[in-house]
Amino acid sequence: MPAHAFWLVAPGRGEIRSERLPLPGPDEVQVRTLYTAISRGTESLVFRGEVPPSQYPVMRAPFQQGEFPAPVKYGYSNVGIVEAGVPACLGKTVFCLYPHQDRYVVPAAAVTPVSGSVPAGRAVLAANLETALNVLWDAGPRLGDRITVIGAGVVGCLTARLAGRLPGCAVQLVDIDPNKALIAEQLGVRFALPTQAESQQDVIIHASGAPAGLATALGLAGFEATVVEASWFGIKAVSLPLGEDFHAKRLNLRSSQVGHIATAQRSRWTYRRRMTTIMELLEDPVLDRLISGESPFTALPEVMSALSQNPSGVLCHRIDYRPVELVQ
Repeated sequence: MPAHAFWLVAPGRGEIRSERLPLPGPDEVQVRTLYTAISRGTESLVFRGEVPPSQYPVMRAPFQQGEFPAPVKYGYSNVGIVEAGVPACLGKTVFCLYPHQDRYVVPAAAVTPVSGSVPAGRAVLAANLETALNVLWDAGPRLGDRITVIGAGVVGCLTARLAGRLPGCAVQLVDIDPNKALIAEQLGVRFALPTQAESQQDVIIHASGAPAGLATALGLAGFEATVVEASWFGIKAVSLPLGEDFHAKRLNLRSSQVGHIATAQRSRWTYRRRMTTIMELLEDPVLDRLISGESPFTALPEVMSALSQNPSGVLCHRIDYRPVELVQ
């Protein structure tokens, strides 16, 4: 059966290519894609060719084909319907860490069933929500903490939403764009511009992707607070004010990355258990507000190019694979 996939053919240029699918084996499934989502931060870096050579092995997506910087088939937020393969999976809506492709074959163990109470279009947030959950595990907030999330992108908004559901915690979402106040209100957390944000915070999570945001995080931290860096800068150098009161406040600056389960959970949690939890968290209808746009699969090369150059105002951009007659 023919399939069509989005490939980065050179930094800054993508195209849709045809390929032939193998028949699914005894423990495999064939999935027909309904939606994918663009992971705006990471995929923009990949699209621009800004993955450092030292990180080529680390940055490989589970079903990536090709090699960095290009040509490469990259992506990890795919929702579709199982149409062949393992009988117990047939007809189920599933999530898979698969690139942008209209049909694919993977081991049945690589897909996670989507709950019937979660719309397929919302389930594309699963990969980013998994990152947000892992970030909070790394941050280790306690009940009643003052928590700041800097950067109202998808990961930042998801992290703020989860943190805002912790009893007694006061959460503020900080961004340089005043228009993000509306999404903060919808998520049930306080919004603040960097100059208006409350200081003396217990936990600060930086997810803006801008070095200035991390500097703001250090400035808002209280004594012996934890600052978690959730952004990935690729080849971009970051300059930080580690003089001033950084040492006097005895700050704890740590990284977070979803490829490994957070240390405190690692002895008991598996990736399967974490993803099962994500499917339960996706039952929150407020998360639909994070879908800021949608385009057909055929437009993906132009959409990826535009988002990599000017992502202003975009949260999760969803790609629709359904036939035109079903969309209309």
